[in-house]
Amino acid sequence: ASCVQYRVAVRDVRTLQLLQLYTCLDQVQHMEWSADSRFILCAMYRRGVVQVWSLEQPDWHCKIDEGSAGLVASCWSPDGRHILNTTEFHLRITVWSLCTKSVSYIKYPKACQQGIAFTKDGRYMAVAERRDCKDFISIFVCSDWQLLRHFDTETQDLFGIEWAPNGCVLAAWDTCLEYKILLYSLDGRLLSTYRAYEWSLGIKSIAWSPSSQFLAIGSYDEKVRILNHVTWKKITEFEHPATIASAKTIVYKEVEKSPPVETERLSLPPTTALASSLFSTQSKYDISQVPVSLQYVKPVADRANPKMGIGMLAFSPDNCFLATKNDNIPNAVWIWDIQKLKLFVVLEQLCAVQSFQWDPRQPRLAVCTGNSKVYLWSPAGCVSVQVPVEGDFQIVSLSWHSSGDSMALLSKDNFCVCYLEREEI
Repeated sequence: ASCVQYRVAVRDVRTLQLLQLYTCLDQVQHMEWSADSRFILCAMYRRGVVQVWSLEQPDWHCKIDEGSAGLVASCWSPDGRHILNTTEFHLRITVWSLCTKSVSYIKYPKACQQGIAFTKDGRYMAVAERRDCKDFISIFVCSDWQLLRHFDTETQDLFGIEWAPNGCVLAAWDTCLEYKILLYSLDGRLLSTYRAYEWSLGIKSIAWSPSSQFLAIGSYDEKVRILNHVTWKKITEFEHPATIASAKTIVYKEVEKSPPVETERLSLPPTTALASSLFSTQSKYDISQVPVSLQYVKPVADRANPKMGIGMLAFSPDNCFLATKNDNIPNAVWIWDIQKLKLFVVLEQLCAVQSFQWDPRQPRLAVCTGNSKVYLWSPAGCVSVQVPVEGDFQIVSLSWHSSGDSMALLSKDNFCVCYLEREEI
């Protein structure tokens, strides 16, 4: 599904044939599929309205109006039959049922980066709350929205919560001004507290491994710390230096060259195809000899949200690799071998890395850097692929299909679909 202003278009993934076209009441700020892909949620925050469309019954439609309470966030529950709306000023979360048309309310949700978290099996929901100047977490049963546990957290300013994939442990971390991560069991018991240091900017990002055995914590000190699931103690930390010195690390460096143009083909004025080939550049990867110096950017100290520390973390689906990005070295992607707990590969790009995402079916990483190329890495090697479109197509984000056979590449105004063969690259 794609959205332009107030129109939502649903297309077939394989053929891109238009299947449905829905017209909403206003400009859509957020769009989300239900878990079973039978409904589409379209949130219009300015108007305080959510519209729901059915793919199987195009004539059926649903409109939820929050009225004077307003709307700042909207999402599906895991069963795809309930919608959770957060009102303005985070006064409450309203749970709307599409089946029974009943409404439930959850009071005092906290305005933070990640305040709602569902277990992977969809049975439980954790909500970060703020009341009487203290942080709390409430755990609800998603089948009937009954409160299971309610407990306070030892945090100054709770910043986010996230369940382990097995649904047994909930991680809660503090604001970046206080390095603290707390691990709770399903019944609200505090299992462990981890603090790496004090009196400096702390946690910036976290990621659970798919097996729930490891918790990776990215910090503003340019390090990733790995906690184990038995003792919740640190087993190792990964540094991100500006110079790669180890001969066991492979450094792939992107190099750019202009394609050769045959003089016989030159014509005045040049054709559109010739003009695009004249000004387009091809890129490939070379293996650099160590030691390699990476481009290091010193953060501006007197501005808020400095571009420093580990801003992105992602485990591969087979649990073997961890991809990271250090915002001080914006052009590099670091890939760590989790079995050996060592740096395996560094991809040095020509432009700053905007986004990366693992193939959901195999250890294959897709990277975009704000140009018209997509970069793919697997243990067999890496490749740069030019998107064959006319005009300026700057890829700012990407999203894999659940099958791993294709991915959507998004620019600010357009999108295209990249299809991959099933064989490994």
